[in-house]
Order: sequence, then C-alpha cells, then structure tokens
Amino acid sequence: MGEYRQLFDASVADPCAFWAQAARAVTWTRAPRRILDDSHPPFYRWFPDGELNTCANALDRHIEARGDQAALIYDSPVTGTQRVYTYRELLDATARFAGVLRDLGVGKGDRVVLYMPMIPEAVIAMLACARLGAVHSVVFGGFAAHELATRIDDAQPVAIVSASCGIEPTRVVDYKPMLDHALGLASHKPAACVIVQRDKHTCDLVSGRDIDWTSAMASAEPVDPVPVAATDPLYVLYTSGTTGKPKGIVRDNGGHAVALLWSMRHIYDIDAGDVFWAASDVGWVVGHSYIVYGPLLAGATTVLYEGKPIGTPDPGAFWRVVAEHGVKALFTAPTAIRAIRKEDPQASHADRYDLSGLKYLFQAGERLDPDTYAWATEKLGVPVVDHWWQTETGWAIAANPMGVQHLPLKAGSPTVPMPGYDVRILRVDGSQCEPNEEGAICISLPLPPGTLPTLWGDDARYEASYLCEHPGYYLTGDGGYLDEDGYLFVMGRIDDVINVAGHRLSTGSIEAVLAAHPAVAECAVIGVADEIKGQVPRGFVVLKAGASAEGLAEELVAAVREEIGAVACFRLVDVVPALPKTRSGKILRKTMRGIAHGKDEPVPSTIEDPTVLETLKPILQGP
Repeated sequence: MGEYRQLFDASVADPCAFWAQAARAVTWTRAPRRILDDSHPPFYRWFPDGELNTCANALDRHIEARGDQAALIYDSPVTGTQRVYTYRELLDATARFAGVLRDLGVGKGDRVVLYMPMIPEAVIAMLACARLGAVHSVVFGGFAAHELATRIDDAQPVAIVSASCGIEPTRVVDYKPMLDHALGLASHKPAACVIVQRDKHTCDLVSGRDIDWTSAMASAEPVDPVPVAATDPLYVLYTSGTTGKPKGIVRDNGGHAVALLWSMRHIYDIDAGDVFWAASDVGWVVGHSYIVYGPLLAGATTVLYEGKPIGTPDPGAFWRVVAEHGVKALFTAPTAIRAIRKEDPQASHADRYDLSGLKYLFQAGERLDPDTYAWATEKLGVPVVDHWWQTETGWAIAANPMGVQHLPLKAGSPTVPMPGYDVRILRVDGSQCEPNEEGAICISLPLPPGTLPTLWGDDARYEASYLCEHPGYYLTGDGGYLDEDGYLFVMGRIDDVINVAGHRLSTGSIEAVLAAHPAVAECAVIGVADEIKGQVPRGFVVLKAGASAEGLAEELVAAVREEIGAVACFRLVDVVPALPKTRSGKILRKTMRGIAHGKDEPVPSTIEDPTVLETLKPILQGP
C-alpha cells in the first residue's frame, strides 16, 4: 500500500498541508491563505478566506485548451435522441441561462429549486445557478407534490426551473400538475417558474408566473461568473429525515471543488479529455458530484443518460453507451448490474459491443454483494471497484484509489479509507473495536473538504443527527469493521443489526450468503420480532430469469446455517417477484421492517414503484 499509505498518512498527520496542495488544482479569484477554520468545533470551514466561482472552474477555464472538446454527451434512448455539447457550447448556454435567472431577480445567495428530468437543461440550470453565486436545490423529477412543497418552503426559492414532463420507458410523467399542486400547498410562493417544453408532451403555462425556456433563452444576455466565498453554499440537497422534515445537506463551493477534482484524478483515474459516465440522476448526490461537477472540473467529458439499464431497449443498453461514446469509467449502483444480470445472465448482450475502451466499473449506493462483484468482474474483464460514501459526504469515504495505486480487491469491501477520512470503528461506549470486530463506523473530525459543513438553516439538527453520539466523531449511521489489513467492510445501517437471543448479527452478512446462491438475483434480510429470541432474521429473495424456486428456501436456510451458524436462527425466507426500492436503487428495508411489525408505514417519497410494496405487504404481515 506504499503510494496510497503515503497519501493517507499525510492527510491525517497534516490535513492543512495536504489540502492546501490539492487546492492548487483549482482556479481561485482569491487563493486561500488560511486552509482550515477550526475555531468553532464541531463546526469546521475549509479555505475560509478563499474566493472562486464553481461554474468558471467547470467551464470557463477550459475554453482556451479544450473549447471544442465534448463536455456533455446527452444520450436518451427513451426519446431516441442524442446531442453533444462542446465546452464552448455548454458555456454559452449556461451563461445565457444565468442571464435569464438574473433577469428574474436571482442573485448571489438566492435559492433556485430545480424539478427536472435527465435533460441537458438540468445541467445548464445547475451550472447557471453556480455562475450567479446562487444556491440550487434539485428535487428528483416526479417527486410527489407534498414532498416538493416541503422543500420549496424550506429552501425559499426565488424561482423554480422545471419541465413539462419526464419520460419513462413505458409512460410519460406529467410534471406540471405536480408542480402546480406543490405551489398551491407551499406557503412560500416563488415569483417565477421557467418551464422546458418537451416534444413528447407540452403543458399549459400560468400567465404572469410561468416562462417558456426557449423564449427566455432567445433574448437572454450572457452573464460573467460571480466570485463567491469558498464557504458560501453551492447547493442544498434534501434527504428524507426521520422527523418528517427533510434534511437539507449543504455543500460549499471551495471544499467541494477541491475534493471533487482530487477524487476524479486519484480515485477514478480520470484526466482531461477522458469520458466518464455516472449512470445516476441529477436528483441524487451522485448526479451532482459525478454527472455535473466532477467531470467538468477535471476537463473530462460527461455522459447524461435518460434511460434504464434494461428495457431501453434491452439489457445491452449500458454496453451500447459505453461503446458508442468511448467511456473509460462507468459508475453505477449494484442494483443496475443485478438487473442486467437477471435479464442476461450470460452477458450475451455485452458481446455485441466493443468494450475495449472501458477500464473500470465503479459501484456505490448500496452494498456490492460478492456474487454481483464476481459476475461483473468475469463478464467485463476490468476492475470492479466498490466504493462507499453518502449524500452527506459528497465523495468517497472508502475506495480503491485507481489513479494512485491499484490495491488488491476484496469482495464485499469498498477497500480503504480515502485521504482525509480518519475512519474508526467504535463500540457503544465509544471505545475502539479490534480488527474484524463490528461496530459503528465513525470518522474523526474535522471531515475533509467537500463534506457537509451543516444542515440548511439547522445547526442544532446537524449536531444532533451526526455529532452527539460520539463527541469528536461524525456518525455515519452504518455499521461494519476494519480487517487486519485496514480494509473497511460496511455491513449496513446500524439499525440493520439485529439481536438474536443476545447475539448481535448483521443482516448484511446473511444477505451475502443468500446472494451467493446461483438462483438469487437480489435479496433483503430484515429482523422481525420473536417471542423467544427477541428478534430473528427473515429473508426475501428475487429469482434470476429462468431459475426455479423449488427447494430454494431449504437450500438458503442450510447455506446460512453453514456459513454463519445455527445462532442466526434463519428459517424464514420468501421468494418474491421484486423488492421495494428507492429511485436510486436502495432497498427499503426500514419500511419493510415497519410493515412486518404491524406499523402503518407511510410510502416513502423516494420509492421507485409503490405497487411492489403493496404486493409485498401481505407477505410481510403474514407468519
């Protein structure tokens, strides 16, 4: 681990020197002389006297050297269209839309809510906000009106940018009625809404409030980038909070630019001119960090994909995009790879395309089970790099730094902590766990640049949510362990640890056994109440295409007994047609637990397909 270890040790021994060096890759309007403000712990601020503009770093500074290089490739199988924006073209559109927003009264520090599908205008709007020094808050297109309204009330936007519709493989999602309903529910009333009218479906505009994107752009004057303090917010991204009030994760400008630029080169091995594809959505943190900002900060080409891993039109969709656009690194969630594998277990669709340019498959968003890791490694013949991070951190806590050193891969592990993340595994009493002993995954403060400095308008909630459990540490909410080589294993949320007759077991470890069975496409394990043992695990599995359920339950029970032991008391397993997931691919285990325990569990706003949960309810509520 020589090169990696040298970098990591330097980041922990002298964080200021390490990040001062990294900050030199960013173009500042006023270079920071002070690297870390640690005068008000547990609140820390990176580069407090620095000044920059994130949009200028993503676009303007590349024009002289690579103005005619592709900056953004829009590939939309659901509409059958593609478009390439050079850096010069993307800058022109962004500067003009910044002019549109400025004419609507948007200025430095003002908020703009974006409620957008995966179209180039979403990227342009984000960058235009950054250009003005305004704060964007992207809400996943298609979110329910009530959820959108709560975010509008919290962010208090001057304007909203939306579109007439989103387009799914089998349906058109009419955004405008949901937006109008949300604005009716919200106490805060933005003065203006800019609407992108899509060819597939247009909508009626409200006179005096709604503005057509194309018409506004036709007469817009371009705007120069507005310098902002490094500590000023770039965006607010909401996550569902346990209190019902959404948590607004704040991302600052300076630390964000420094961290993402460092990560593109050192984690993803991406340099200027390379093609990078994060198969996510701009509504999620992956879309913010690695569709929009990270690749453009690095001078790379980014892919914006409006489609699915399967069904648009087939399980070869991802491989077509990789081959057509020369993608060097693909970043997606394991659920996408599992979906492809379920439909095409022999990867015959991959054989139709020239994938020789693909060097890496990066996985994040949920635990990469060893079986999916092994399948992707065999079929693609490239490193399959698991890495782990959160909306709150904005970039990887643990990864394999492919631009520094290719460390040996261990199935089930996102490899090692990245520079700046001093990861500790803590017991309930705050003492440190031994190697291979499971506990709460925590990070010593201060967190590195690019991570959240606080929650939007709620410092107290930030402290209560993340910093109070173990003073001096950030609580990730996940449990796991570090092995004797320093590799991190993330076993799931802390509340996914169950207590079976006094034995603490991770449901993630049981899921790993189930996922290894050749008939299982994906699975989930939850803890359910038991009169005798307190809790017992219960499994749910989805079959691969063509697999038989006959005798499967008995085989899975036997496998868990063999791998984990009788102490797991694993006897309940159901074969189900699908598992309820968020749009980002995370299985809704908490919701499943609540239903199994007889609670009137609300349907999460982030759910991909509510009918899956309805189908599963009778099974969850049964014996």
